[in-house]
Amino acid sequence: MRRIIFSTESGADLPSDLAYKHDVQVVPMHVIMDGKDYLDGSIPVADIYDFYERTKKIPSTTSTNSNEYHDFFTKIKADFPDCIIVHIGYTSRASSSFQNATIAADGFEDIFLIDALNVSGGLTAIVMYAVTLLENNPAVAPARLIEKIESIIPKSRLAFVPGSLEFLRAGGRVSNAAYLGGSLLKIKPLIELVEGKLVSTKKYRGKMSGVTENMMRDYLNQYKIDKEQLYFLYSIGLDERIKQRIDEIAEEAGFKNVKWIQAGAVISTHGGPGAFGIAGLEK
Repeated sequence: MRRIIFSTESGADLPSDLAYKHDVQVVPMHVIMDGKDYLDGSIPVADIYDFYERTKKIPSTTSTNSNEYHDFFTKIKADFPDCIIVHIGYTSRASSSFQNATIAADGFEDIFLIDALNVSGGLTAIVMYAVTLLENNPAVAPARLIEKIESIIPKSRLAFVPGSLEFLRAGGRVSNAAYLGGSLLKIKPLIELVEGKLVSTKKYRGKMSGVTENMMRDYLNQYKIDKEQLYFLYSIGLDERIKQRIDEIAEEAGFKNVKWIQAGAVISTHGGPGAFGIAGLEK
């Protein structure tokens, strides 16, 4: 039986302990500051916010290029001879990363690419679903495994509230940017992944503590999330008291496993400091 290896991008924000435990291979995306190109994960996230405070400029991000993917896939094949690679990628509708992976994979055998149409914790939720599927049924045929992973993609729900609208506006990744104009500085937009695109769907008013609690309750009311696993996302600067309150709500709602995920450099560049998000899979 040939070994199946999962891979994804750093934009999944997959915690290093989970990646290590399950042999998930992660290829870095890029952050560019002061004309210098840094691999996501090679610099402290705090450096991004320090850069903004110093320059009032938002760092830019770029996808993993096709040459990097070629080297990445080559190394996986070298480390795990005769393996089958299942790459679960960052949404193709917000980055060229998936397209670049497709170009690179053309020269290999037994590489299967899945466009997760999601980012950050939403992508992590899909990757961990795939990991669990394989661990529970190690003899599953690759075609069947891929079919089941693809079937869960429309059920992955990611929502977040940015900590800084300056970062979100400057990043230009939200498709309905006009919704974020005018008096938006006085409110907090809810950003969700809709058909692979980041879209502002709702407005919240008030302090972050109240906004996050209302957001959490709205999310749980709107989606029938599987109680087996829930992911909370945060960027540096989120108040610890907010995290404690969110944990209490999750426990009250009956979630069995909760995992907090710190946003990496790429995601933090778009969400800014103090952001909060929720990700899970609908039943």
